[in-house]
Amino acid sequence: MLAAAAASLAAGLLLAADAPKKEPVVPRKAAEFVFKMPDGSQHLLSTYRGKTVVLALMFTTCPHCQKTAQLLTKFQSEYAAKGVQVLGAVFDQGAASRALQFEKQFGLNFPIGSSEQGPVLEFLGVPPNEPYFVPALVFIDKRGMIRGEYIGDEKFLGNQDVNIRAEIEKMLKTAPVAAAPKS
Repeated sequence: MLAAAAASLAAGLLLAADAPKKEPVVPRKAAEFVFKMPDGSQHLLSTYRGKTVVLALMFTTCPHCQKTAQLLTKFQSEYAAKGVQVLGAVFDQGAASRALQFEKQFGLNFPIGSSEQGPVLEFLGVPPNEPYFVPALVFIDKRGMIRGEYIGDEKFLGNQDVNIRAEIEKMLKTAPVAAAPKS
């Protein structure tokens, strides 16, 4: 009986691993997200409405995340005058105590705070039991709409310089939709 239960569990895990990965729904309204800053203050994603935002959700210990953070520093410098704001949140175990060190070690020029796994996965729409990879990059337009989301996407991250730039340029070229007249 124990062998049958183990076989059933193994089959279920294989099916889950073979299940097609659900693609993120975009565009969609960005939910509120809270960054805990190293100085103890909190920043809200919504305070950046009106800017084109590139949100990087990373692990401090991940080499891919470290490379992405350094690249995003270049884009922050290049696009700041055009209203682009790069933001970062680290969320691996113990990241809150390492966020400032991460910022200094990699010479980051954008706000970097911390969060916990639960709120990050909820923001991304990833079920807590579903595997995911980091870094996750979320591109949010001036109206607070998510226009692109890449969660450890090997194809997108394979040529980050070109792909991140293309996402930013696409959002900058998109004319904002005028608000309906007030009656």
